[in-house]
Amino acid sequence: MSRPTPDLQDRYGAASRVRRPLLVAGVVALAVVGVAWALWAGVAHSRPEVSSQLVGYQVVGQHAATARFTVARRDGDVRASCLLRAYAVDHSVVGELPVPVASGAPTRSVVATVRTERRATAVELVGCSAPGQEERR
Repeated sequence: MSRPTPDLQDRYGAASRVRRPLLVAGVVALAVVGVAWALWAGVAHSRPEVSSQLVGYQVVGQHAATARFTVARRDGDVRASCLLRAYAVDHSVVGELPVPVASGAPTRSVVATVRTERRATAVELVGCSAPGQEERR
């Protein structure tokens, strides 16, 4: 790097010799913290206590719809709570059903019937949660 001319040094001052190493050290420290956080977040959220998937649904009548879904738990002793939601043709919610899933096999198929206030056109599995996992999956 070339040295600034004396006129520039008089006008702007000479650059500090410790400024650049401190800047590099700060950037490296932030990068290390960022990578550590990303690894932690990936590991913590990669394998939830419980996850679920809607297999299918059938509108049974004017006031009911049946849904079939699977629930996968890390441990069979975990009690899960799943939420089904039924929608009408105008996309309004016409029924909702919390479904408790007792301990048992780690992966199981569940069939539940949602009572509706009028004819449903779709059923959504909002997801399942477990103690220690508030977010429904």
